Amino acid sequence: MDPLGDDSGDPAGGSQVLRRIEAIWRLDAGRIVAALARWTGDFQRAEDAAQDALIAALEHWPTRGVPEHPTAWLLRTARNRAIDHLRREQRGDALLGDYGREIARSHFAGSTPECRDDARHDALALLFIACHPTLSPDTRCALALRIIGGLDNAALARAFLVPEATIAQRIVRGKRTLAEARIRFEMPSAADCRERLGSVREVIYLIFTEGHVPSQGAEWAQPDLCHMALRMARILAQAAADDAETQALLALIELHGARLAARMDEQGHPVLLEDQDRRKWDRGGIRRGLAALARANRLARTRDPDPNRESDAGPDIAPGPFRLQAAIAACHATAPTFAATDWRQIAAHYATLFASTGSPAARIHEARAAAQLDDPARVLARLDAELDVRALARYVPLHAVRGDLLERCGERAAAAVAFRLAAEHSGNAAEQRLLLARAQRAGTGPDSHKGHPPQ
Repeated sequence: MDPLGDDSGDPAGGSQVLRRIEAIWRLDAGRIVAALARWTGDFQRAEDAAQDALIAALEHWPTRGVPEHPTAWLLRTARNRAIDHLRREQRGDALLGDYGREIARSHFAGSTPECRDDARHDALALLFIACHPTLSPDTRCALALRIIGGLDNAALARAFLVPEATIAQRIVRGKRTLAEARIRFEMPSAADCRERLGSVREVIYLIFTEGHVPSQGAEWAQPDLCHMALRMARILAQAAADDAETQALLALIELHGARLAARMDEQGHPVLLEDQDRRKWDRGGIRRGLAALARANRLARTRDPDPNRESDAGPDIAPGPFRLQAAIAACHATAPTFAATDWRQIAAHYATLFASTGSPAARIHEARAAAQLDDPARVLARLDAELDVRALARYVPLHAVRGDLLERCGERAAAAVAFRLAAEHSGNAAEQRLLLARAQRAGTGPDSHKGHPPQ
């Protein structure tokens, strides 16, 4: 057993175990559900059994300790709970032998790369199932993130900018719809996969963003969740090699992932973009990201009605959101310094993204980029005029960017209020500390242009 759980009388040790359970669950929930679904052929039963295993871990691990192979423990426990239900339906004995052979292949403790690949492909198949067309787009994303990413309703509410009760309703409706439709665990046809591709891309990216700056918890980043999303993006890019937006998604995650090592110091504290040691950036990841972006651009041009267009730099058909975001990430990744970044191009890409999607995040990021070039007071006035600040009252990036712009304008007291609002609505402890430090500095220190919202 893991020594983290050995001292049941130590409240700090118990908290460590709970954080460990949370991290394990968020990383492996999707693969556990996928393995169970492949065995039982029943999506809903697999999800229920996995939740039972999580509850058992929360009950037993704080006092008994974390098992040496925690994911295998969760999988076995979930298997046993599923068998209990199946036996009551006179199906358990027939399935038990099949499951024994499945465990023998070591889905998680798996020592062979083939088994680990099977687990990742299972998780991808589960994504396509969760993105079934009988579900609304919002429900698809919420359900997939709940199962694959292990996110709870509070985290999902922050990701979708809706009340927690709305998320709970979506999850319940989604599960009920899949159960009534008797959806089985099997990879959809090629045509069905193509239909669901957009939803799957969105979910993979949301899993990555949740790892990049988690919406809850104590850590500034969860690299394991980022790596899970990257692996799934690579698998998806291989399966949809002719789709420009899928290649752009891979480019975006590769480029952002290449900066992970520089985003925290040795103590795990945040290091913002302007202060990062660019020598720590993964140059191999940047090269892979740029190559994926080039593939995406070539694929987009093959659908361009103008046969005379040849230049990569020239205009093409309207880029999708992932191609725009990948282009922005490429601007950051190829800039030799923070000051030398092509902020004008980044602001233009975000403006295009906002015009095509109406995403408040795109408009907020455009303002942050524009402030590097324009008068911050003018940038702030435009931002407040174009976004409904009251409707986005709980949106952390808006308050953080407003705080930065107010500080640049010399309005330190107002900036401190904005940073404190951002901290109040953040569920991430590391982000809260960062924002409260900004609030204190803005409220008490001299004028400063240093520091930016999380990047």
